Amino acid sequence: MKRIVTGPRAVAEALRGRAASSVAVVYVDARERAALRDVTALARAREVRVEERAAEALDRLAGGVRHQGVVAVAGEYPYSDLDTILAQAARPALLVALDQVTDPHNFGAIVRSAVAFGADGLVTTKDRSAPVTPVVVRASAGATEHARIARVTNLARTLRELSSAGLEVVGLAGEADASLAELPPAERGRVIVIGSEGRGLRRLVRESCDRLARIEMGGPIDSLNASVAAGIALYEASRARHRRVHGDAR
Repeated sequence: MKRIVTGPRAVAEALRGRAASSVAVVYVDARERAALRDVTALARAREVRVEERAAEALDRLAGGVRHQGVVAVAGEYPYSDLDTILAQAARPALLVALDQVTDPHNFGAIVRSAVAFGADGLVTTKDRSAPVTPVVVRASAGATEHARIARVTNLARTLRELSSAGLEVVGLAGEADASLAELPPAERGRVIVIGSEGRGLRRLVRESCDRLARIEMGGPIDSLNASVAAGIALYEASRARHRRVHGDAR
């Protein structure tokens, strides 16, 4: 199935990303030629065909997703195998697991945070979860093109397998006794588990976590959007990993 990537930033990241060779063509609005000079030059440097199209044709191709005058057509999104992600992960590893996150904007924002903070990969479910779509790619600002995302059938079972492999599986839960910021570095690595919008972690997923942790909040609001919570959790996990690797006491 063809993959549609929209917007200058997302298209540029697709041309730089893991699956750059799958980008078949980049369509640009002739009226925006000057503004899109950088992305078209990148496409030509990658030997990707660049063609001009009318704005209306780009609108139809983008399917309602904002494109700012540029749309790329690529191959199917290259999901990763979890075993491959683990084999290529840094030590200690850092993964993000999503328990049926369905909102594509949240999914995209989480992918962006995961890439920004150096996570080795993301795990999501094949059912009742947002797949990688043009909306997700745009919400991630093209970070999907650098991410390694695995889709699994049974998240609870996968988390137990990751725990058995030596990774510490930490589920985010507002009622948890432990604070995420206070957790000691995990020797083999950590998996941060983010619950779905509204429901949070499902029971079996929660029971498959090694521990639960909360994000410290001092204000009158007692919950966060899933993507915001993921961003904070990834920041804390990234700091803990840095302390583990560099022996930094901060």
